[in-house]
Amino acid sequence: MTMETKKITELLQNFFNGESTIEEERILETYFKSGNVAEELTEYAPFFNGISELATVTDDSNIEEEVMNFILENENHEKTKYRRMWQTVTGIAASVIIVLGGFLFYQQQQKPFKDTFDDPKEAYAYAQQTLQFVSVKYNKGLAGLSGFEKLRKATQPIKKGVAPVNEFYNAIEKMEKGKTRINSSNIEKTTKSTDSI
Repeated sequence: MTMETKKITELLQNFFNGESTIEEERILETYFKSGNVAEELTEYAPFFNGISELATVTDDSNIEEEVMNFILENENHEKTKYRRMWQTVTGIAASVIIVLGGFLFYQQQQKPFKDTFDDPKEAYAYAQQTLQFVSVKYNKGLAGLSGFEKLRKATQPIKKGVAPVNEFYNAIEKMEKGKTRINSSNIEKTTKSTDSI
């Protein structure tokens, strides 16, 4: 290994450890561009040649502005695409609703309203039978809820037994709040008296 190869190897170690200076990176770049590269270092030549090419391409001072413009255009294009799609879908849906509404309205106007029953006594008997059916079903549902009423009645003694304990804790909380108020007013009085001294 020649002296130059050792130096390049050290520079490579510094480079890959992130400890190289810009000058050392330029030395590596010119070494690998020269074409006179030691055999054990030839694997790094394409890497540094690629970096050199990228460096010449990215010398454009407007690259950041161009990238931002590209991002903004694509973002705006995506939003516009979805907005147009949404407008189309909602427009079609609105048209379908209007057409269906018009069709149903037209059909309703064509057929005059016809009574279900000709005899009022028969209509009354049918309504009474329907209400009786609904009442039976409703009462069955309420019967299932009667267990909850039993549960509520069973918890009444427990609530009465716990009530004095709850009152005791509420009284303690009120006393603690009163102490806090007393302590804060004492602090204010102490501060005022020390300020006047």
